[in-house]
Amino acid sequence: MALGAAFVAIYIAVVEFPRYRVLTIPAELLICAVFSLVAINNYMIIFPAWQVPFILAQTVRGRRQARWFFLVYESIVVASFIRDGLATPGYLDWHSGDIVGAFFPLVSPWLAYFFAREVFAGRKVRQANRRLEAVVQRDERERIARDLHDTLGQSFSMITVKTELARKLLSKYPEQVAAELTDIEATSRDNLQLVRTIVNDLHQQSLSEVLVTQSQTLDAAGVSLMTFGESLAVQWPTVVQSELAPVVQEALTNVVRHARAGKVTVGFIRGRDGYEVTIQDDGEGHEFHRPGSNGLAGMHDRMVAVGGSFDIRTNRVGTIVTLRLPQGVSE
Repeated sequence: MALGAAFVAIYIAVVEFPRYRVLTIPAELLICAVFSLVAINNYMIIFPAWQVPFILAQTVRGRRQARWFFLVYESIVVASFIRDGLATPGYLDWHSGDIVGAFFPLVSPWLAYFFAREVFAGRKVRQANRRLEAVVQRDERERIARDLHDTLGQSFSMITVKTELARKLLSKYPEQVAAELTDIEATSRDNLQLVRTIVNDLHQQSLSEVLVTQSQTLDAAGVSLMTFGESLAVQWPTVVQSELAPVVQEALTNVVRHARAGKVTVGFIRGRDGYEVTIQDDGEGHEFHRPGSNGLAGMHDRMVAVGGSFDIRTNRVGTIVTLRLPQGVSE
């Protein structure tokens, strides 16, 4: 009963405290080994057989560590087979129903591992497709921006020149046309400035573009990228994305350079008060400030300059960066 209670506590700790898995996973296997070899009970070991491979399959570092888990796990199961065979004559007979049922714990971790790999690979493909779709949409916006600049921009410039000329030619009749031409000129100039503003906004970097480029860098560094709320974030106003994108990019770059992480999760949340982005890694980011580095200060200043906030701290998983922008930024 004591070992069972300890197993439940460690089983929960494996999920909730990733930083201590180097201790909790071996402890979990040790308890299961006691049940398998002493109590002749292989039912307990089924739980880590499905839990641990699913966790290890999420990161590149975990996939490297999986081979050691499989080696220890299969050694325990095979040893339990031998132990059961010695304790129960005929147990290892192929005609025995017990030996057939014993193969389930033997193959369970492999089934869990490959199932998890398929799940995460499919999720990664879907995320990549969403990002590429957003990039395609952005290309379309850029095409529209070029059309606006090449057509309306030139037309408004021509209107401005013609109204200025007309005002000079008709200056001898100011009571009839001068005021009206001045209004036309001012309106055309305002419209030209509006077109330029739209073009500049459309050329700002989007969140999807950041994730597309940074996912390649993270993959090269052996860091898995996970997101939630991304499909909604790509619909956020352009000005919001343009303010958040460079800070998200800098935060992900810091994960690659300094965190020694295996996984990073980027979350996008749209609340009543504004916009929030979280960047959570599972690395070792206790020292945030490094001599001669202005990265964190620059990220903080950029967010504060637009009325937002920047926060970085450690938690039980690793390091979490939180970015917030108020609702008024998009108005």
